[in-house]
Amino acid sequence: MTRPVLYLFGSAAPPVHEFPAMVRRALAEGYDVCVGLTPTAARWLADDRAALEELTGRPVRSTYKNPGEPDVWPPADVILFAPATFNSVNQWALGLTGHFVVGVVAEGIGKRIPTVAMPCVNAAYVQHPQFDRSVATLRGAGVTVLYGPGGFEPNQPGQRRPYPWDAAFGAIAGIVSGQP
Repeated sequence: MTRPVLYLFGSAAPPVHEFPAMVRRALAEGYDVCVGLTPTAARWLADDRAALEELTGRPVRSTYKNPGEPDVWPPADVILFAPATFNSVNQWALGLTGHFVVGVVAEGIGKRIPTVAMPCVNAAYVQHPQFDRSVATLRGAGVTVLYGPGGFEPNQPGQRRPYPWDAAFGAIAGIVSGQP
């Protein structure tokens, strides 16, 4: 039996520093993992890139491939975009695909690839009216957005609490098993 292909995507929020451990967790849970990062997250994890590539056996991607080049990743069975920043959530909902990972998840809606997103935003950012509209847009398009009770709940600016990775992994496990 083949392992389900998980695209693990992250943007530049503190929990992205936990990606090496999350990749190990995903591999232990039976996924074939491909890592994608926004450009800033890729810069933050530059020292971890070789280890991530060794763990997954695939290149870490943060930019689009050139037209006509073969894709170096297999097709996704499920996508987990966590952490997803204020900027990434809004770009995705608005269809602004200047970054590789946002382009993949935007296209994933049309390809009907099951996608889970878990924001990482502070309580000041979520006061902006676009954020709730973006979350509603993504949910309306079929994306599982783990925001609010049972998912990520915003903290005050400058404060941190543990990121709810268990909720994210539970959601993708439910999708893969057919019991969301």
